[in-house]
Amino acid sequence: MNTADPLDHGAAVAAETARFAALVEGADLTLPVPSCPGWTLADLVRHTGGAQRMFTGLLRHRVQERPATREVDMRLPEHEDGYADWLARGAAEAAEVFAATDLDAPMWVWGADGHARFWVRRMLFETLVHRVDAERTLGRPFAIDRAAARDGVDEFLVNLPFAAFFAPGLAALRGSGQRIRFVCADGGGEWVVALRPDGFGLVTDDARADADATVRADAADLLLLLYGRVDRTAEAVSASGDEALLDLWFANSAF
Repeated sequence: MNTADPLDHGAAVAAETARFAALVEGADLTLPVPSCPGWTLADLVRHTGGAQRMFTGLLRHRVQERPATREVDMRLPEHEDGYADWLARGAAEAAEVFAATDLDAPMWVWGADGHARFWVRRMLFETLVHRVDAERTLGRPFAIDRAAARDGVDEFLVNLPFAAFFAPGLAALRGSGQRIRFVCADGGGEWVVALRPDGFGLVTDDARADADATVRADAADLLLLLYGRVDRTAEAVSASGDEALLDLWFANSAF
């Protein structure tokens, strides 16, 4: 269940990308990214800009079937000192496509919402989480708008059951009806996931039903927890109930 007010996802993509681009302008792009082992800051920028261009291409062509390849024309600059501008140009292209697209139009997606709007929302959280990765890499303070964080928690939990084709660990999330409740401690969001013999997914009947485990944190921390950027033992997180169930979830829900 998510009670956050609707967001302008397209405007948020633009704002997040501008913030990301400003961070990497003049930064040492050889720095390792602690939250993405094996990646440098340059890798993080290439990944984020590449994902944006891929999503933009899907929207531009209104794809109706799963593409045979995820390759995209990156159009990378020759030198890494041009990466900040490259990232900003990708967001500008995305904004043009958003404006020209009926976001309610049906199209292929890998998640739950089979409409063009899926890709705009997905682009937002792909960008936002990696913007935080960049801030943490550079030792900068970071913050996430509470409404955006709540929406990001919802987007993650709604779509996660559909991500098995690129997140094989999800196959281990099976059970006999055990439930995990995720709660935004700063208000406005509560979700219950049930693990069933055939898979897992959100409970839609009564999110207030008894849960076997509960995870509670402010929306921003809950979002970063789900994305593996915060550990559930962190001071900002309260986790209670079936520890084995929580171990199973967090060991296999990597996105």
